[in-house]
Amino acid sequence: MGERIDKFNKFRSEMNERILGTGTTETKRFLALDSRVYEDGALPAKTKELLGLVASLVLRCNDCITYHVLQCAQHGVTRQEFGEAFDVALIVGGSITIPHLREAHAVLKELEL
Repeated sequence: MGERIDKFNKFRSEMNERILGTGTTETKRFLALDSRVYEDGALPAKTKELLGLVASLVLRCNDCITYHVLQCAQHGVTRQEFGEAFDVALIVGGSITIPHLREAHAVLKELEL
């Protein structure tokens, strides 16, 4: 992977370890729930990750966008599927999401997707 993604993954991993090491029971429960929500269920994990990506774009959270692009890629989301998800985010979130679409495309570019 590229430098940007490696840096993101390293920072995320280190800070998650710190949070889990110092956080309260409630914090640990929330983080555990966050992981479990994206597992296969009535909706496949791939669909859930696309939903997370769209929500992240609309909420304009670049770290979340990076995370969900990476997760989507691991679940085999195609370039066309990414494009349609981006369209949904753009329609729901409006033009203010465009800078965050750039962020998503930067990650995809680094993944060569």
